[in-house]
Parts: sequence; C-alpha cells; structure tokens
Amino acid sequence: MAGRRLGRLCPGSSILLLCDMQERFRHSVAFFPQIVAAAARVLQGCRELGVPAVVTEQHPQVLGPTVPELGAHDLPKHPKTCFSMVVPAVEAELRARPHLTAALLCGIETQACILHTALDLLERGLDVHVVVDACSSRSQVDRLVALGRLRQSGAFLTTTESLLLLLLRDAAHPRFRQVLQLIKEPVPDSGLLPLLGGLGPPGGL
Repeated sequence: MAGRRLGRLCPGSSILLLCDMQERFRHSVAFFPQIVAAAARVLQGCRELGVPAVVTEQHPQVLGPTVPELGAHDLPKHPKTCFSMVVPAVEAELRARPHLTAALLCGIETQACILHTALDLLERGLDVHVVVDACSSRSQVDRLVALGRLRQSGAFLTTTESLLLLLLRDAAHPRFRQVLQLIKEPVPDSGLLPLLGGLGPPGGL
C-alpha cells in the first residue's frame, strides 16, 4: 500500500480549473446547460471552502466569452489557443501555490482541452480529478473514450457531489450547511448513464 495514490482532497492544497465554457459552444457541445450547471455548483462549493479557481477561454475573439451562468464573472479569464489550459498565465498561478497537490477539472471538450490539461498536470506531479458530470464534448463517443483515456493515464474520475464531499470531509465543518444546499438536489442529467458501461473496470475501456 505504500505510495499508493488514493486521491484524497484538501481545500488548502487544491485548485479548480474551469475550461472554456464559452458562448459559441452553447449549441454544439452535448448537454452544455447541464455541465455548466454542474460546474457552477463546483465553483460555488469551492468558494465556500476556500479553493481558488482559474478560468480559461479558447480563442475568445472567435468563440466568445465565458457564459454568465457559470458564475465566474469576478474571475480573470485567461485566453489561449493551445488545447492545454496550462498556458504561461495559468502556469504562474500554479507556481504561486507550491503547496498544491491536486487539480480539479471541469469544462470542455473532454477529448481536447480537458485531456491535454490533465496530461500536463499529471506530468507536473499533481493529482487530477476530472468532474465527469461537469465535462462534455460535441460527440458522446469522444467523451466516452476520453474519460477512459484519462483514467488510464492516472486521473481520478469523480462527480460534483463526490468531489465536494471529499473536500468537505466532515459534517462538523463550519461550511457544511452551505455545501449541503449545493448537493441536496442531484445535478441535471448530462447523459452519463448510457456511457458508464462503456468505461469498463479501472485501467481501460
């Protein structure tokens, strides 16, 4: 058991990365309103628990701004053209927090920017938690295969509620009631149930 990664989370050593939830994707990415609603819950929970958040926008001059319903209006938006979120401005955010052990990933698209970002972060030695009900793609085949690829590469697949409870740890936490309000109702269905059988056991599709 020595050295085994369990994927435990602590608010003080985690960072939330919100990837490219922009206007032009609203009508092309499957279950876009649902995954944005889930990501908004994650962001609210992270705010309650003191977890910092970073937002990127892919080529915003073409793909438009971050959608308002994410609730990230007060956060800086880091523009990019590469598929990884780990551009110089985000790299600086990571370096400014040398105590980081975990990155929490929400956004689009699973087979593109989420996958590339996760691989970059894993290479840097961070645990990566991909919030599957807050990530999607235009193609559900791409979404399924990318989730399997992420797990093969060592990322932890999780859900909005599971992630927030891992961060919370204890019902005696002073912010428990605030976080409970976020998870009392299930997140909107984002089409995951038909995909789950295709993921197979841990380690592969």
